[in-house]
Amino acid sequence: MNKSEKRVLVGMSGGIDSTATCLMLKEQGYEIVGLTMWVWGDKPVDACELAESMGIGHYIADERDAFRRIIVQDFIDEYRQGRTPNPCVMCNPMFKFRILTEWADKLGCKYIATGHYTRLEEIDGKVYIIAGDDDKKDQSYFLWRLGQDVLKRCIFPLGTYTKPQVRGYLRDKGYAVKAEEGESMEVCFIKGDYRDFLKEHSPEIDREIGPGWFVNSEGVKLGEHKGYPYYTIGQRKGLEIALGKPAYVLKINPLKNTVMLGDAEQLKTRHMLVEQEKLTDEREVFESKELTVRIRYRSKPIPCTVRRLEDGRLLVCFQVEASAIAPGQSAVFYIGRRVVGGSFIASQRGIGMYIAENN
Repeated sequence: MNKSEKRVLVGMSGGIDSTATCLMLKEQGYEIVGLTMWVWGDKPVDACELAESMGIGHYIADERDAFRRIIVQDFIDEYRQGRTPNPCVMCNPMFKFRILTEWADKLGCKYIATGHYTRLEEIDGKVYIIAGDDDKKDQSYFLWRLGQDVLKRCIFPLGTYTKPQVRGYLRDKGYAVKAEEGESMEVCFIKGDYRDFLKEHSPEIDREIGPGWFVNSEGVKLGEHKGYPYYTIGQRKGLEIALGKPAYVLKINPLKNTVMLGDAEQLKTRHMLVEQEKLTDEREVFESKELTVRIRYRSKPIPCTVRRLEDGRLLVCFQVEASAIAPGQSAVFYIGRRVVGGSFIASQRGIGMYIAENN
């Protein structure tokens, strides 16, 4: 590689994973430039000090206003629509990797790198995301919306490491204090319960939506709830209603401000509808006998088949029962450990009709 080809922009949070990423790439002969996105809270001075200690150039991109307007507002809007958002899935293509790419171009960096626990593999000219070797930390689920133009510039050094190995690596390199730091928050802008966040950053929710009714599958009122944005599909705890047996959230109807409750069996299904898909190779997804899908970040892959409906959405047929299908979450498709596409879980309203038509 010539000098320009060895210049890489690293997304630096100042945490364990981005620190290890910088050190590993530096050992591999790359010229490191650090970029920290200031999107929430106080100015990220830790990242600045860390970059200085490692002797690498460092920049801060103050994106607080744009982040609030784009990512946080989408998070709030999704709950207002009765859906369960995953802000990391939205942030990666619309924000994080877009900004990294723009700054890499400005600073003359051919590559961009982050501390995600995932790998890349090129097959027939297409770059595929591969699940990280550490199943507990694998972050391939969050990256399905990244395009080929971005993936071809990405480096993910931590994909073959476990978290304990990364901590050990930092200790060996003289960063013992950093190695003992705790895990970062799953949603970077929320500390604690998302319901408290909604009340603080969208106080009009209680005035505009307010309390509604818990109902059963027959529509019979069971008691009052605090407003549908405060509930998610599959939720059991925190319902604050006594029915004499465990109850789970089955459906949310934002038009009627009702939350349907039922038992665990009623959450199970063999089908789901998804939309806004991004598939690396459509033919492979539709024809593979080894296709699986993850319907939540921590969920296990479920064997499935996929077919396209006349309205453009996809009907996913599970080979074993799935539970708690939550509109707004991502459905990410895999063949083995390779990500072959993803989509958003759609409203499941009327799914019985689609199943009958496509049986």
